[in-house]
Amino acid sequence: MKPVRVLLAEDHTLVRAGIRALLHNLPEVEVVAEAGDGREALRLTESLRPDLVLMDVALPEMNGLEAAARITKEFPTVRVVILSMYANEEYVWRALRAGVAGYLLKDAATTELELAVTAVMRGETYLSPQISKYLTEYIRRVDSGSSPLDRLTPRQREVLQLIAEGHSTRDIAKRLHLSVKTVETHRAQLMERLDIRDVAGLVRYAIQMGLVTPHE
Repeated sequence: MKPVRVLLAEDHTLVRAGIRALLHNLPEVEVVAEAGDGREALRLTESLRPDLVLMDVALPEMNGLEAAARITKEFPTVRVVILSMYANEEYVWRALRAGVAGYLLKDAATTELELAVTAVMRGETYLSPQISKYLTEYIRRVDSGSSPLDRLTPRQREVLQLIAEGHSTRDIAKRLHLSVKTVETHRAQLMERLDIRDVAGLVRYAIQMGLVTPHE
């Protein structure tokens, strides 16, 4: 039986080392690469095609939910499990809509990690028990229409996250290989589409929608 090839995406070095140690103790699991941000995770997924991406939700550059949506769309055979400190139903709902195979809380027991990996590699969806009991009721409450973030293009969501992380227009342009004028256009379109009048409002919106977390 071939080992499950895992890409681990987590921006905190000590946390990543701890998760890697846990994965090494699991039978038939091999960590093939590690990423410190969502964009790097996307690049490594493209080059390595792992079986499973274990990804933190609160990643810099490109958050885990955005990266997960792109991975599941571009590489449908790759399974994605989100790791998070938050049992927020909005985050979980967005993750499931992005096509992830699992959502695991970071305070879960170590045995749960093995359960999650085993379940998703069988083609099942795994949710931490603390989440499952709340999610059904949340799904009943949400509008069947699209999320507000769905009104934005993937590029606009990238720009929004980088703005919220405090990057300057020139820095965003360099990171995304765009002109400064193009980034300014994206920012203006974001404000118009979201009916937000200033950068502080964009930051608050990004936090509210889970693109970035307050501790970042």
